[in-house]
Formats: sequence, structure tokens, C-alpha cells
Amino acid sequence: MQEYVEERTIAISIKAAKLSGRALVAACKKVFEEIAKQQSAAKRPHGRQSVKKLMNHYGGKSAMKYVGAPKDFDRIAKEFHVDYAFHKTSPGHYLLFFKADQADAITAAFSKYTEKVMGRKQDKPSILGQLRQFVEQIAERPKQKERAREAVKEER
Repeated sequence: MQEYVEERTIAISIKAAKLSGRALVAACKKVFEEIAKQQSAAKRPHGRQSVKKLMNHYGGKSAMKYVGAPKDFDRIAKEFHVDYAFHKTSPGHYLLFFKADQADAITAAFSKYTEKVMGRKQDKPSILGQLRQFVEQIAERPKQKERAREAVKEER
């Protein structure tokens, strides 16, 4: 494992008429800046996180009240790639913290969440209620007598 880490290399291709030391240094600086940017982005957490981690991010933060189960919102927020954190204020009541520059994504996630929650609360007939209605309908139907025919064997 150690040998693999030590043997990692970077390939740089430069298009130049005449390769000078300055051009090579400039290309290396750009490559190292890009690597540093990718490493810093990988270290920063995304999605749901603690309030402390969210506050360490650069930029403004906003908060709004949230009532309900956080897991329901988690599923939808993953689709919109937002960074957010929940802080519990009382049972079933939370403060939702998020980055101010992601306000549009949060509103879109909330609109989808409300559609999902409101769709759940529509009057859906219960299965047991439907079964009871079917049993009553069957009981009310007049019984029909079934005639059973016996097979008579013919004697030869």
C-alpha cells in the first residue's frame, strides 16, 4: 500500500511552440491550484450535517421553522443537493438551518415536500372499510339455490 501511494504520478500536457521554464512553472501552478480546490471541496460536508459544521461554511446562513419528521425532508433534500442542519426546539418542532445562497433550492425542496405531505393526507378509503362494504353487499344479495346434478351411470 505504501509503495502505491509513493508511486502516484501526475501527467501534464502542455501545448507550446517552445517550452520554457516559466511556461512549465505556470502549468504546474495551475495544476496544483486545481488539486487544492478539489481537496478542499471534498473535505467540506454536503447534505444533512450538524449545525456546528454548517456554521463553519463561508457565506450567510438562514433558518426557518419546521414541523414534522426530518427523515421525510431528508429524502427530498438529497435530490436538490442542499446543505442543511436541524436543531430540535421541542418535540416535533425544529429549526432548519441552511446556506443563504441555497435559498432557491430550499424553497423548491419545500414545495415538493408540501406536495408530498398534502398528497398523503387526501381522503383515501381504508382497505378494511372497503372489505366491510363488499361483505355487506354480498350479504344483501339474494341467495340463489344451486342445483346439483348427480351423474347417473347407465347400465349396459
